[in-house]
Amino acid sequence: MQLPQIINSLLENDMYKFSMGQCIYHQFSAYKTTWTFKCRNTDVFFTSEMVEEIKAQIRAYCDLRFTEEELAYLENVKWIKGSYVDFLRLWQPRYEDFEIGTEADCGLTIETKGSWLNTSMYEIPTLAIVNEVFFRMNYDYEKLYASFRERLADKLQKLVDGTYCLGNFSEFGLRRRLSAEAQELAVQELVGHNKDYKDSACIGTSNVYLAKKWNVTPVGTMAHEWIMCTGQGNHKHNPAYSNWYALDAWVKEYGILNGIALTDTITTDCFLKDFQLTYSTLFSGVRHDSGDPFAWGEKMIAHYESLGIDPKRKTLLFSDSLDFARADELRKAFRDRVTVAFGIGTYIANDTCEEPLNIVMKTTACNGMDVAKISDTPGKEMCKNADYVDYLTRCIRWRLEHDR
Repeated sequence: MQLPQIINSLLENDMYKFSMGQCIYHQFSAYKTTWTFKCRNTDVFFTSEMVEEIKAQIRAYCDLRFTEEELAYLENVKWIKGSYVDFLRLWQPRYEDFEIGTEADCGLTIETKGSWLNTSMYEIPTLAIVNEVFFRMNYDYEKLYASFRERLADKLQKLVDGTYCLGNFSEFGLRRRLSAEAQELAVQELVGHNKDYKDSACIGTSNVYLAKKWNVTPVGTMAHEWIMCTGQGNHKHNPAYSNWYALDAWVKEYGILNGIALTDTITTDCFLKDFQLTYSTLFSGVRHDSGDPFAWGEKMIAHYESLGIDPKRKTLLFSDSLDFARADELRKAFRDRVTVAFGIGTYIANDTCEEPLNIVMKTTACNGMDVAKISDTPGKEMCKNADYVDYLTRCIRWRLEHDR
């Protein structure tokens, strides 16, 4: 490797990978998935040297194992069960699950294939490696890091002087961070200055390694893969009912614990068909990740009220491309009507003098067939088969029009 090792602990992953991982282990251990990398930036190119460095970094990641101290930390999370910790004691990433090449327009292709238990865990470390390799090898990194520190200091000052009043927010930037040291500095500074803020509090991070190190809450429940695979991985299921299968399996695992539901995998309108009184009561709140956040917030409040549920007892967690200004606006709009929280990623972990990468790694197949996300923002879906997207879209439309 040309660079220092980027991922140095298997805890260096987003918390929702562990919450989903436990459910996968207990209920879907036989499922197989394919994940595909995509760079959405049209002006980005990964050189052959970068690709070789990415391969070397992923090999190093695959040599890691959980330590007993890390496992003890996980077992102290109230919703993590000892049986899953015992599985993690034996678990290891497999480099053989990765296919890395140069065929794409951006110069980098990555695909992972294997058990859902394995491949789900690879997404976030892989994206973090790709990001850090690109920014360290394509730019003057020290200049980028200096601009990052300068902008972070400005963010802190605006929380202190009350320019932005966010209430509770968490750092969600691992997958698109500038570097490991940049993300750690952000978490350390944001949490360390909580006592100084006028009306804000950084209460956690999605990065479990940093949550453990800096004694803050590891934050995260479910991602789109959970709804896609539980709802579309069983080929006997009508995919328009994906949310019901996902919510049902989640409640079997956690009951009322760990309960923030993601709404937009096959559109929020379709989600609400299944998020009726039982699930709306059991889940503590919902997460926004696409579409107009203000319209979404109004829709969710109206939904809770239609069920006779006081929205003030529920949480709306906003996490779609947020910066502090947008979060401040959303809190002003909803703070007196519902509990508001934020997960803020790239704006915290990769705000520099250069544009951040817009890279993703998504599930594209489960159990040998296509899966897809149909979000509330047109164009965010990622699927290799346009016919399947059309089929899924028609299933959703039929249900919305006919299922009473």
